[in-house]
Amino acid sequence: MNTGQGRIGAYSLVAPAFLVTLSLAGAWWGFPANVRLLRATAIVTAWAGTGLLVGGLALMVREPRWAALMGGLDLMYEWHHRSGVIGYTLLLCHPLVLGMAALEESPHAAWLAIAPWHLNRPEWLGWFGLLFLMAGLATTFSRRIGYRRWRVCHFLAAIGVIGGLSHIFALLDEPGASLGFMALAAMALIWRLLATDSALTSHPFRVTQVASNAAGVVEASLAPCGGALVIAPGQFVLAAFVDGPAYRGCGEFHPFSVSRIGPGGALSVAIKALGPCTSRIQSLKPGALVRLQGPFGRFLADNEDRPQLWIAGGIGITPFMAAIRSGEMPKATTTLIYVFRDESDGAFLDELKDRARLSPGFELIAQACGESPPDVLAMLSRVTDLPKRQVQICGPVGLVNAVTTTLRELGQPVQSIHYESFDFR
Repeated sequence: MNTGQGRIGAYSLVAPAFLVTLSLAGAWWGFPANVRLLRATAIVTAWAGTGLLVGGLALMVREPRWAALMGGLDLMYEWHHRSGVIGYTLLLCHPLVLGMAALEESPHAAWLAIAPWHLNRPEWLGWFGLLFLMAGLATTFSRRIGYRRWRVCHFLAAIGVIGGLSHIFALLDEPGASLGFMALAAMALIWRLLATDSALTSHPFRVTQVASNAAGVVEASLAPCGGALVIAPGQFVLAAFVDGPAYRGCGEFHPFSVSRIGPGGALSVAIKALGPCTSRIQSLKPGALVRLQGPFGRFLADNEDRPQLWIAGGIGITPFMAAIRSGEMPKATTTLIYVFRDESDGAFLDELKDRARLSPGFELIAQACGESPPDVLAMLSRVTDLPKRQVQICGPVGLVNAVTTTLRELGQPVQSIHYESFDFR
């Protein structure tokens, strides 16, 4: 889920500030004295890149409070990716600039400085780290690789970071900052692998009811087996359905927006068949065990007492349903534009029509657009006092991009546009 512009305010700066701090700390500590410029540049780029990569490992820790501090899980993943690419580029500069520095002596010296077969064990660790980083990062730019294979390959980058840190540790007489980086990297990896991926920090829930709301969409009602989660409308959870013959092997965590928040910690999630796992979950039965992580996200958290425009595409209606059902609607007029393919694809459509009929301050504009993209400009022209509205958007990336672009062309203030789309890779 990517949450958009007015989403987090100052929190949007925390993750990049965290990364820059680690990078500068490494560069400052590793800055050499009385060394020629090129060699000093090679050393500084290595430390700066290492700081970014270690920070990137910390940004893959999936813990609700940490994610909230970093501006949300979506921003964490975004900066995790950026730090990996920039950090790898800086590390790649390290041997190249070392070779350039040695070139001042002779071409042969430059070759000896970078050729792996002429290097010792600590330097081999550095090349080992670079190669694993290259393999791990290469998969992040491919959408054709299946998620599970992509995930395994992506962990090669973590091995690369460990190789790079080992390279530094083996070369230095006083490891200094490398010990701090190694400790942070170790904590991040241990937390992610043991606490998050092994579900040690998850909360057990039991499916109590399953209802079909539209073609390929089920709403699962869940009750806590232990402690409840404190969830606000607009947030989402990561859910792993860990038993049941029809969807066995689907125990990995997937993001689902909460569609209802009930008493006693009960909640509901809406699940659309978008892939092999979510298609199998359509046969979910009451009694199945579910493990939840979260909650995450700040969507709808900044609702102000001003007229609202909510725009939902397909299953993007889910977070709005949680707000509508909870009774935590904005006091001002709210217009909901709901776009779907056809009537059979419109989840919760009948419930929304009833709500619009009974609530004077709630207006529903439902539009079936078939297989064609919706006419965004025509939709927005039906909204009164558009410049005064706070806009919340949730849906496919194409819809979010089209709506935000059109709104900006119409002069809508950027700070009043909030969006959420589903893309965690």
